Amino acid sequence: MRPRTLAAGAVAASAALLLTACSTPGGGAIAGAGSDTLVISTPTEPDSLDPTFADTFAARMVFTSFCEKLYDVDSHLKIVPQLAAGMPKMSDGGRTMDIPLRKGIRFNDGTPLDAAAVKTTLDRDLTAKASARAGELNAVSRVEVKDPDTVRLVLKHPSAPLLSQLADRSGLVMSPTALKKLGARFGTAPVCVGPFSFKSRVSGNQISFAKSPYYYDRAKVRLSGIVYRFIKNSSVATANLESGDIQAAEHLDASDALNLENEGREKVLHSDTIAYQSISINVRKNAKTALSHSSGLRKAFEMSINRNALNQAVWNGQMVPDCGPLPVQSPLRTAPHCTPFDPGAARALVKKSGVKTPVPVELMVPTGAASQREAQVIQSMAEDVGFKVSVRPIDLVSGLDLARKGQFDTFLEGWSGRVDPDGDTNDIITTGGSNNFSGSDDKTVDRLIAQAAQTNDSEKRAALYAAAVRRVGQNRSLLYLYHDRWFVGTSDKLHGVVYPPDGIPRFKTAYLSR
Repeated sequence: MRPRTLAAGAVAASAALLLTACSTPGGGAIAGAGSDTLVISTPTEPDSLDPTFADTFAARMVFTSFCEKLYDVDSHLKIVPQLAAGMPKMSDGGRTMDIPLRKGIRFNDGTPLDAAAVKTTLDRDLTAKASARAGELNAVSRVEVKDPDTVRLVLKHPSAPLLSQLADRSGLVMSPTALKKLGARFGTAPVCVGPFSFKSRVSGNQISFAKSPYYYDRAKVRLSGIVYRFIKNSSVATANLESGDIQAAEHLDASDALNLENEGREKVLHSDTIAYQSISINVRKNAKTALSHSSGLRKAFEMSINRNALNQAVWNGQMVPDCGPLPVQSPLRTAPHCTPFDPGAARALVKKSGVKTPVPVELMVPTGAASQREAQVIQSMAEDVGFKVSVRPIDLVSGLDLARKGQFDTFLEGWSGRVDPDGDTNDIITTGGSNNFSGSDDKTVDRLIAQAAQTNDSEKRAALYAAAVRRVGQNRSLLYLYHDRWFVGTSDKLHGVVYPPDGIPRFKTAYLSR
């Protein structure tokens, strides 16, 4: 779950291109480049810095600076090797995956990276209590060391999404030396392979990193360090950027991004991302709210929301209104049939329900100015047809905890998106999924998602995902609102930032000019 942001200009699907900051003028070296520490603000503090347990977008962003994966995604969302030396070799009808590893790689504590180290990480991900990775790797039966430079995954069944998981948090590899030393406390002093190594963390304030002397590609790292500072308010972050206290501000609100672009003193990078925003409605059998037990009221609630007007009022028209989870960039996307905005029909459904009006609805919302504005617009729209919406601001980590426990009515939250559609559906709309906040239980959806994961036929997969999304749309346990456009404001002295459509800025090649 994550915050979101916007910028100027029309949203286009073709913007799934790599966006980078300007290169050095004339191609020459800039005096002082590589000798400075970059300070970047982000509105949400990561949860754990332990890859096995981390479960927030903020953690995914920070990992890019100190913890590399077996695979990564490029500017077109194509999966490419990172710590792996090449793409995996499949055998046994797709049930065996051999991953070759790059040679001569060291973790940031000097420990060599080899197949045994990768096995240690993956075994931990698969077996640790409360692991957030176990579900992502559930197709893996066991991990073997084929040879020192090759790790073998033996699968229970063919798995189309597995490679994309290895290009995300399930592909992050941890130092076995640090794991042995720290155990469950690994997240307090994490050690991986990366351009920067962990230095310190001040809860509620910042996380600091220093350039790693062990990094295999350190010649390309021109910053001496990087600091992630937590600033919830976009306007405050913008002010810090303009004053020079920080050199980059991640996840700016649309209005702040527009102002920066108009003023021209700073730069704004934008990415049409694979992320989406939605409202989960608690439909558990033990839930005791009007919406939980009435599909008619849930339909009325959805029909009260004008997605286009919401986009204009809160995001200056920068988002992509939608009623499905798959982004426009996905080749497996089938355009969903959206329930139309129809306040008249919504009022009729509310009346037909027989529930005394106004129908009470509590909307849990992560703290933040933009989230509050969005909640207030939804509140106004819903009240117009007979609902009384009370907004409950809450910090994201606490909100996620309550959502998983089913202690909420409705929850406005975002999903940062995944390269493979399985990551946007499985675990979110399947029974018992750790991110299935609504508590929906639909065996047909479970079967469709499972079938889609076990075939590599693109046409079949697209049809199966379309059918699953249609089922969710009919039940309305999850109301999709839009896909995100995100923005990073930067100082005009910051160069070399890479901002792909997964919405995670990379700072490996960034540098500061004088």
